[in-house]
Amino acid sequence: MTFLIFLIILGVLVFVHELGHFLVAKKAGIRVDEFGLGFPPRAKILGKKWGTLFTLNWIPFGGFVKIFGEDYEEDEPDSKENSFSENTQISLQSSDKLSSGDVSVGKRFTQVSKKWQAAVLCAGVAFNVLFAWFLFSISFMFGVPVSVDNNFGGDVKDPSLTIIETIDGWPAQETGLKAGDKIKELSSNIGTLELPTLDNVPNFINDSSGEMSIRVDRGGEILDFEIVPKVDDSQSKKMIGINMDMVGTLSLPVHKAIYQGGRSTAEISVLTVKGIAGLIKDAVKGQANISQVSGPVGIIGLVGDASRLGFAYLLTFTALISINLAVINLVPFPALDGGRVLFVIIESITRKPINPKVANTLNTIGFFLLIALMVVITYRDILKLF
Repeated sequence: MTFLIFLIILGVLVFVHELGHFLVAKKAGIRVDEFGLGFPPRAKILGKKWGTLFTLNWIPFGGFVKIFGEDYEEDEPDSKENSFSENTQISLQSSDKLSSGDVSVGKRFTQVSKKWQAAVLCAGVAFNVLFAWFLFSISFMFGVPVSVDNNFGGDVKDPSLTIIETIDGWPAQETGLKAGDKIKELSSNIGTLELPTLDNVPNFINDSSGEMSIRVDRGGEILDFEIVPKVDDSQSKKMIGINMDMVGTLSLPVHKAIYQGGRSTAEISVLTVKGIAGLIKDAVKGQANISQVSGPVGIIGLVGDASRLGFAYLLTFTALISINLAVINLVPFPALDGGRVLFVIIESITRKPINPKVANTLNTIGFFLLIALMVVITYRDILKLF
């Protein structure tokens, strides 16, 4: 079930991203030959409309929009028949006949102005950010978990002490406690703490000796964990390695939800840009730490955690992925949207097109480097499972 939810989230985010490219390309008068969900081999032709072939492909991780001329070396076909593969022609001929209005028409990508080219390339990013805004707004309408100290202008209902983060190498993470767990009760040799708060939990842990028990509420399921605190030498206190806060549910009216959704999107986008910029800076110095970076396997686990915690968590988590997808795509690296925007900027400055062989070689190298990075990250995610 978790994998299915992951595929749905991925499919929606990719669709939104590619829809941005598609709509702006059409607005610019550029011909779009294909809009595909997933990667080939092709599974099904959904139809042809507005001069574009819509397809469903077998490999579910991603999607694409085939914009005519975007890859520099594409030549104008002599007729609509040779703009698609032989298999596509046979499939189309076996279905309804295409009318003259269905013929692919439009300009090459390189025939429109540099402003339109940049707009088309940045449209996917923009749509992902707007989609995150939409998801955050919906979350605020239905009820989103927030700190009681929030400044969103609403009343927080049913607050409870919640784990915000588990720290690497500490007992809480090693025992299985997770962010989002609501602490309901603690027991040790000194007794039982039935009303845990930010003030009394640290003292209770520090005063205990030996093993202690923690009862948590994880998405409605009550779980018990046995844990042994350890001493933090810097503070000379016993700790289990968690950050906590009093968290409750906040619901806002539509107008406030839209405003707060936009505000959250902007704030998280800035933080994401800073985080990725810092990671790139460290990578250049040879000091990058990718231990906290997750690939598909890690994200599947996070999706499972978010779905168990509730619909609001899943919406906000999807919004976070959408923002990360947008920011990463803006990085000026070949094979990403940002890399293609960089080519457009260079062409604008030099007043001449980039050599197609150079552009395609750089994009190919960039693509394989990204795949290699994904393989490394996925391998680390798998190791974390054991």
